[in-house]
Amino acid sequence: MTNRLCVVSNRRHASILHRFRPLLAIGVVYLAVIFFGHLPDHLILFPTRAPIDAAGAVRKMVRFENSELEIWTAQSQRAQQQGRADVFILRFYGNADRADRWAAAEAEMWNDRAVEIWGMNYPGFGGSTGPARLSRIGPAALAAFDELKRRAGDRPIVPFGASIGATAALHVAAHRPVAVLILHNPPPLREMILRRFGWWNLWLLAGPVALQIPRDLDSITNARASRARAVFLLAERDEVVAPGFHRLVVNAYAGEKRVITLRGAFHNDPIQGAALADFHQALDWLLPRTIGDSSLRAE
Repeated sequence: MTNRLCVVSNRRHASILHRFRPLLAIGVVYLAVIFFGHLPDHLILFPTRAPIDAAGAVRKMVRFENSELEIWTAQSQRAQQQGRADVFILRFYGNADRADRWAAAEAEMWNDRAVEIWGMNYPGFGGSTGPARLSRIGPAALAAFDELKRRAGDRPIVPFGASIGATAALHVAAHRPVAVLILHNPPPLREMILRRFGWWNLWLLAGPVALQIPRDLDSITNARASRARAVFLLAERDEVVAPGFHRLVVNAYAGEKRVITLRGAFHNDPIQGAALADFHQALDWLLPRTIGDSSLRAE
């Protein structure tokens, strides 16, 4: 009788395991993808490498870890005329965008100031070598700043980040002595993932992805640690980073700040028209014409 009961029990266990085998397989695959598949990188980053006409911008390569960062530089006409720049703009662009597309054109948006743009392509973007990883954006941004600092000396450096580039700019502002800061549609990545995308997957996907966002790109934490004066450019109808998420970063920012609302603008709309006039006015507060003003000295 005992042997018969053992046989029956074993058969039941085997039947239960057979029934749940697909679920176990799904669980194993889920854990493998979550923890070993670089899921945040694949879901968030959209690198491109196709050649782009740089419209006269100058290419510079900077050593970074075991690879190289591609930097595109351009000077405004005023800087070219006087033979030197008074201010350096360290530019971080949005996802799926590139420095070689914009650096030359943006050199003239500074209301006749003598500026030099340094636009960085993230690792895996354009000519920057190595894999495209969120974890490499913060360290790459610091490497670009340190290289620019060697050229700028005591002249002010202004990190300017748009969209995901704002996370890089905030990381620099929190860890380096910057003059002032410009942020265009800044995303708090972890909060966006949890609040915007968590509900439809019961946070089974959004939760682990949010936890894997590097601390370097935590916009809220970096905003609280930043003390430089800042201008926020916020698209009123942003369909990618909802205005409520912009405000989380603005409210957390510890330094003196001004907010420019880009009326009717969507996420990727250029700064133009009345918004450009407002930006130029804010520049007079952010970057006084008298270079050497004590308010521009990084703390």
